Amino acid sequence: MENRLTIDEESADSKRRSFGGLGRFGIWLVAGGLLLVGIWGLMVRSHAGPQVVVYTALDQDFSEPVFEEFTRQTGIAVLAKFDTESTKTVGLTQAIFAERDRPRCDVFWNNEIVNTLRLDQAGLLGQYQILAESPFPEQYRSSRGAWFGFAARARVLIVNTELVPEEDIPKSIADLTDPKWQGKVGIAKPLAGTTASHAACLFAVWGDERAEEFFLAIKNNVRVMAGNKQVAISVAAGELAFGLTDTDDAIIEREQGRPVTIVYPDQGEEGLGTLFIPNTVAIIKDAPHRKEAEKLVDYLLSAPVEEMLAAGPSAQIPLNKTIDKRLRVESPQTIRAMQVDFEEAAARWDHVAAFLREKFASED
Repeated sequence: MENRLTIDEESADSKRRSFGGLGRFGIWLVAGGLLLVGIWGLMVRSHAGPQVVVYTALDQDFSEPVFEEFTRQTGIAVLAKFDTESTKTVGLTQAIFAERDRPRCDVFWNNEIVNTLRLDQAGLLGQYQILAESPFPEQYRSSRGAWFGFAARARVLIVNTELVPEEDIPKSIADLTDPKWQGKVGIAKPLAGTTASHAACLFAVWGDERAEEFFLAIKNNVRVMAGNKQVAISVAAGELAFGLTDTDDAIIEREQGRPVTIVYPDQGEEGLGTLFIPNTVAIIKDAPHRKEAEKLVDYLLSAPVEEMLAAGPSAQIPLNKTIDKRLRVESPQTIRAMQVDFEEAAARWDHVAAFLREKFASED
């Protein structure tokens, strides 16, 4: 029996974007989308047996095996709602805001942190204390038990070694603004996902003036891609010399034998450090299935899950200090990590998002 429920979010998102200006046909598309959401809600309510509703921004290929094992161990069905690549995180966050008076979601498994903190600052997360002494660093968890970080990815530069001589290999994210690389470097559109989170963190660390100058220089120098995966693929294919991406996308290209190297930026003594962005998990306030939600959170924060995600194709980085495994990528324990107040980054998000939309919304 199938224990998960998914929606073709990409199809629904495509319909929402395409109905503008289509008159009655557009109205029918909206009605169809509302019907789809209604059917999903009905299926959630009618599912027999213990269940937990999860909104997850982690790629379905990576999260589904985790849900399957949880169901096998507990008998609790996982009803999962996924997001699209282009609106990663943001769409699910907006859904939780929209459902604040009648929550449908029990657990939010986000693939980044800033939007989780936005929900916390809006009072939409419940509280749950897992352990008296958590094995996770304080920087990556809420002191009130509102959210927990685990299984991180690093923001790295992926470099094509056939196009970039060893002496020219970039060492800093600032190299993305070097005019000699104009049009030959890339980033993902910084309006969603980890690229948006990275931007918010830079605004928190640098302040508005310096961060705005940096992103204006970025806009004038780089090719803006649809997502981090597209950046990594373009570098591996020789279409770009280097680009900013996540370790999960970069390592896939390296392990497939592409001519690339991974650079952990800003490692000098006075360097900013490499940003590590954790997955985050939180129980929604007034979650309909609270007991099942607590069991799922306990499971996601267990060492075997971080080890599973670390061993998988995405090579996610365990944050649990009790895990002592050889990793395929660097971690906050092995290199200089960027120090950032994630709460401050989330508090700045509205300003950051408005600035980035103005400068990058029209970019392909």
